[in-house]
Amino acid sequence: MNAKVRTARLSVFSNLTLIILKTIVGIISGSVSILSEAIHSFMDLIAAVIAYFSVKISDTPPDERHPYGHGKIENVSGVVEAILIFVAACWIIFEASQKIITHQTVESLGLGSIVMLTSAAINAWVSHKLYKTAKETGSIALEADALHLKTDVYTSMGVGIGLLLIKITGLFFLDPFIAIIVALFILREAFYLLKKAFSPLLDEALTEEEIQSIRELLDSQKIIYHDLKTRRAGNYVFVDFHLEMDGAFPLKQVHSRCDEIENLLCQNISHLTVNIHVEPK
Repeated sequence: MNAKVRTARLSVFSNLTLIILKTIVGIISGSVSILSEAIHSFMDLIAAVIAYFSVKISDTPPDERHPYGHGKIENVSGVVEAILIFVAACWIIFEASQKIITHQTVESLGLGSIVMLTSAAINAWVSHKLYKTAKETGSIALEADALHLKTDVYTSMGVGIGLLLIKITGLFFLDPFIAIIVALFILREAFYLLKKAFSPLLDEALTEEEIQSIRELLDSQKIIYHDLKTRRAGNYVFVDFHLEMDGAFPLKQVHSRCDEIENLLCQNISHLTVNIHVEPK
């Protein structure tokens, strides 16, 4: 089992544990902010399950039906995860609004605070693991999952501190207001995730920094090239360009030179596929 799959599985189990804890304490206390966090964690669980299966599928070798591989499944999973987060955030806002209207109080504030702060600590650790593996493997699915948990860290801390403030001040209206703030924060993060996951589905080019790095590698080879194109599919990167060479060179020499350039690029960019079209000067 590779690192991506192991880390994705860790996220699944941690989210499942936190859902159970938050739901139990949320029901006992009647706190909509805790229940909103349970819903948030449930969305994180769905996202973690999607990420788990997407990273397994994305590493499947190319086949007859998918000659360019299965990398874009990670981007599809990221889009689905973002949509789920939008839905969860809207539901939280609705439930919190109902709490404001009905003036419901909150019980077991101390227990709720402990659970929320514990949740923040667990998710901070898991999110760090996910980000580390995502950076090492270039996995958009794991990065999306890490982003979910990162928002959970901040929102859980906010709810935990908010419950402590309620215990000190007795201002129970803070509970639904905190839940709404949590939901708005989630919406902002979901928009960022949706934009990042959706762009590669349209074969958007790599970032300017990444393209510049590729150009520097090509320029170091003292070659003449044009029509450089790039795109990303999950953690896979594709680069195409036209290479100008002396038309009198033997085919074997041209092929050898292309291999040298391709090897250089692949040594510096992970999961890279290069397509070079050679043209005579």
